[in-house]
Amino acid sequence: MAKKRIDIIIGVIISLSFLFFLFILVIALTGLNLEEGYYFHGFGKKVAVIEIYGSINYSDDIIRQLKKYTRDSSIPAIVLDINSPGGGVASSQEIYEEVLKVKDEGKKVVASLRSVGASGAYYIACAADTIVANPGTLTGSIGVIFEFPVVQELFKKIGLKFEVVKSGDLKEIGTWNRDMTPEEKNLLQSVIDDSYDQFVDAVVEGRGLPQEQVLEIADGRIFTGRQAMELGLIDEMGNLEDAIMIAGKIGGIEGIPKSIKEKTKSDTLIDLLSGSLKSLLNLRTDDNLSPKLQYIFK
Repeated sequence: MAKKRIDIIIGVIISLSFLFFLFILVIALTGLNLEEGYYFHGFGKKVAVIEIYGSINYSDDIIRQLKKYTRDSSIPAIVLDINSPGGGVASSQEIYEEVLKVKDEGKKVVASLRSVGASGAYYIACAADTIVANPGTLTGSIGVIFEFPVVQELFKKIGLKFEVVKSGDLKEIGTWNRDMTPEEKNLLQSVIDDSYDQFVDAVVEGRGLPQEQVLEIADGRIFTGRQAMELGLIDEMGNLEDAIMIAGKIGGIEGIPKSIKEKTKSDTLIDLLSGSLKSLLNLRTDDNLSPKLQYIFK
């Protein structure tokens, strides 16, 4: 009896060890990620899709996804699913630089421009290996804008005025309560010109176009996808599915590639209410009101 019991214990230990080995094997082959939250996406190589929708005011979530898929050995290629008019200069540049890092790690990146892929969104796309757009996609809008509201006349009507103590004449640039001075306009123009040069450099480098050719069309104008292709601003005509196919091909995936993307978190009623309250409490710093430097199509 004792020998039989020992044999049973040994058998259980061997069985558990085998199951643990299988579990580790599944993690390695399917991409079950224990750090980023559980996601299961089957066997083999896949194309990861990252959505860049709406105004680009923050880069954190996009960069997080880029880093996550860069570490995943089952992902040889990433598609940037772009439907955006652009946004903040710094946010667009942060994502652009992260895409370059992804490519340095050996991953392939394809940008898919949907209805709109303009200004800062196009800036990001320039970092990709290939840019795909629909014939009717609105793209281009290579340029910079700095804007803020001026409510001086409104303040006069309601009897509101501001007293300002500052360390220099240019410290109050972008204030709501008065028009800009010529000196302030000259300063802002120099900042805009430098940001514009950075945009042009990104297009020249990413698209392999002569600077003179880019400067001819980099005056803020928009193009359809078909016009942009004729100008060398994009590579292929197609939709998101076409972009995934291209990404799979250049990523070395045979046949029709499978794709994965993160699920969008649904906002609860509490999230909506807290977001509305935060917007009211931070009206002065709201994205639509505060002075900002932007790569955006409006």
